[in-house]
Amino acid sequence: MNSFFDSPAPSNLAEYSVSELSGSIKRTVEQAFDQVRVRGEISGYRGPHSSGHAYFSLKDDRARIDAVIWKSAFSRLKFRPEEGMEVIATGKVTTFPGSSKYQIVIESLEPAGAGALMALLEERKRKLAAEGLFDAGRKRPLPFMPRVVGVVTSPTGAVIRDILHRISDRFPVHVVVWPVRVQGDGSGEEVAAAIRGFNALETGGPIPRPDVLIVARGGGSLEDLWSFNDEAVVRAAAASHIPLISAVGHETDWTLIDYAADQRAPTPTGAAEMAVPVKADLEAEVSALSARLKAAATRQMDNRRQELRALSRALPSLDQLLALPRRRFDEASAGLGRGLQMNTANKRRAFERIGAHLRSDLLTTRISDRRRRLSEAMNRAERIVERQVHRGQSRVSAADASLRALPSRLIGQLHRASDRVAGLCARSDAAIAGEIRRLKGVLTAQDRVLQSLSYRNVLKRGFALVRDAAGQPVKQAAAVAPGMALSLEFADGSVSAIAGEGGTPPSPQEPKKRPSRSPEPASGPPKQGSLF
Repeated sequence: MNSFFDSPAPSNLAEYSVSELSGSIKRTVEQAFDQVRVRGEISGYRGPHSSGHAYFSLKDDRARIDAVIWKSAFSRLKFRPEEGMEVIATGKVTTFPGSSKYQIVIESLEPAGAGALMALLEERKRKLAAEGLFDAGRKRPLPFMPRVVGVVTSPTGAVIRDILHRISDRFPVHVVVWPVRVQGDGSGEEVAAAIRGFNALETGGPIPRPDVLIVARGGGSLEDLWSFNDEAVVRAAAASHIPLISAVGHETDWTLIDYAADQRAPTPTGAAEMAVPVKADLEAEVSALSARLKAAATRQMDNRRQELRALSRALPSLDQLLALPRRRFDEASAGLGRGLQMNTANKRRAFERIGAHLRSDLLTTRISDRRRRLSEAMNRAERIVERQVHRGQSRVSAADASLRALPSRLIGQLHRASDRVAGLCARSDAAIAGEIRRLKGVLTAQDRVLQSLSYRNVLKRGFALVRDAAGQPVKQAAAVAPGMALSLEFADGSVSAIAGEGGTPPSPQEPKKRPSRSPEPASGPPKQGSLF
């Protein structure tokens, strides 16, 4: 028996190092599973690593395989991986020599069937609804008549042509198109960036800021419309300060942007109809309102005219107004003579009573006393005047000296006073001129109102004013008798006419008289017949 330390039996197997064996296994696995599709449930997903790569596992009920998505492939994914989501991963299987494990390097990822898409859609819808992005209270009303409409859609599809054609037919306004991709990788980010870009525009900038936005796309499958279920698109639509209309797909197609938008249109053409009104309908409504306004103004004038006539009939006549003042005047004039006589008698008695107390010695004494007082006052006045003259001469001398010392300052003050007076005069002239212009404007406006209310403007439109022989207007046909002389006033002059019998007289060529028309009911307004 050989000893334990005896050398082993020679063998023809090749000897590998650990690195060589691991590398050989790696090459073999990669060649055998170069491109595979694996269906499984995502497990252990924690989001992208700080390096941008994503590490997780795919599992089913019996096995598990490690998976990795490199940063370059992760940015191209249409869907973001989520924990517990069943997906179909496409990639290649490789090994990691450092730990003798194998893994699948995923190049593309998609949900496992439409059911998975709907489940993902419902989960995302519940999440965004819980944040309040779909609340009806935050939705804004659409402007009634926008000046600028912003459209986010593909510039090459039929959708933009339908929207432009519909807006041009209904109410032509300025349309700004933000071209985006509406399907494929990165289309959701482009739509969200377009919505944010429109909101970032400044009012009055080189690119006009839209008053309303339309996000539009034609119909398609759930996968084709998936870009509009992107969370970034929904958040951009909810955060838009500009009212937004969602017009994605046909009437039966619903995406998450429809819940976040302020208004959802069944089709892109319907969105154009929601965005702008019908110009022809607005013009018809304005015409109808204008006609109603004119009719209301006419009725109001008629009512005011009737009220004025009623009030004028209720006013008293001139004789009634002057009756009481005339009576008072007659009574005062009748008592004036007696009053003068009594006043003269009273003055005479008072004069006689005062004259009885007058005597010549009293008058002489009073005159002497007044002369003496007058002489004393004159003497005092002369002395006061002399003193005032001396004082005045002293002040004049002092003032003359001060004036000679300060001629330049006085001249400067005189110049300043003169400039101020000149400025005040100029302001006064300007104020007077402005007041005259204002009064002229008021007078012109009053003249225009007077001209607009003149009945001669009515005559210029082809009407005529009928007057009787006394020159009074004839307002009803019943007031005209056969053979009555009338005067017809037109805009350019007046003519005379004689009223006939029974309206329009028969022509000489007619052999028989036409039967007279039945009288109209008394309740209706009177109609004016021919006067010739």
